[in-house]
Amino acid sequence: MKAELVYSLTQTFEGHAQQTETGVEYWLARDLQHLLGYAEWRNFGTAISKARIACEVSGHPVSDHFVGVTKMVDIGSGSQREVDDLMLTRYACYLIAQNGDAKKREVAFAQTYFAVQTRRAELIEKRLLDAERVSARKKLSATEKELSSVIFEQTGGNQDFALIRSKGDHALFGKSTQVMKAQWKVPDSRPLADFAPTIILKAKDFAAEITIFNAREHQLSSERDISKEHITNNEAVRNTLRERGIRPESLPPVEDVKKVERRLVSEDKKTLKNPDVLDS
Repeated sequence: MKAELVYSLTQTFEGHAQQTETGVEYWLARDLQHLLGYAEWRNFGTAISKARIACEVSGHPVSDHFVGVTKMVDIGSGSQREVDDLMLTRYACYLIAQNGDAKKREVAFAQTYFAVQTRRAELIEKRLLDAERVSARKKLSATEKELSSVIFEQTGGNQDFALIRSKGDHALFGKSTQVMKAQWKVPDSRPLADFAPTIILKAKDFAAEITIFNAREHQLSSERDISKEHITNNEAVRNTLRERGIRPESLPPVEDVKKVERRLVSEDKKTLKNPDVLDS
């Protein structure tokens, strides 16, 4: 199917979208009938019936997506008559397309169109999650830099920072940093946090923020006191996670955050060069 035709069909489909007074998007079945290439309402009704069943089976209330209405149509000589119609959500349109006659070019397009839209949504969701993780990693780096400064200010040297952080890791995971790095297969030269899921990054950050606050608030001036504070905070965060069914040491590692960040930057550049292209 040529790109120009795809664009035209897309614009035609989106152009028939309407909105209720409360802003809910919908299409009329009589319009969708012609958009999908059905000459007779009776034949189109078969696809609608199958779509209703699919909607019910998927656990969605049929009445939320297929709403019966009536409309007036011209029958010639300036007269009109009332016919049955349906208000359809985008999901209902998707189901009808999936249950339509795939030999029709319009139906084949619609099936592909909705598949692309679903894929686009999945890509957007993944991108948002990736961006959140990159942001959480940067935030943790900034917090740990601040903690290092606090340790230097209040103990007279920041050589204790690595030791204090390591003790915090042990309290959070129940295992040492080195054991977790071996478990996650993290290279010796790389920080454990670069392979940690977002929830762990935020957990570590929260514990470190509390340590910073209390170290300043209580003027903790020795490695022993700051370590004790940091261990207590990480243990508290660990207990909270475990109460919610999350065991930090049992979570699998995730993709190297540096690779994720490079991919996001690359995608941004592609989007700027060609904003209409959807990469799979």
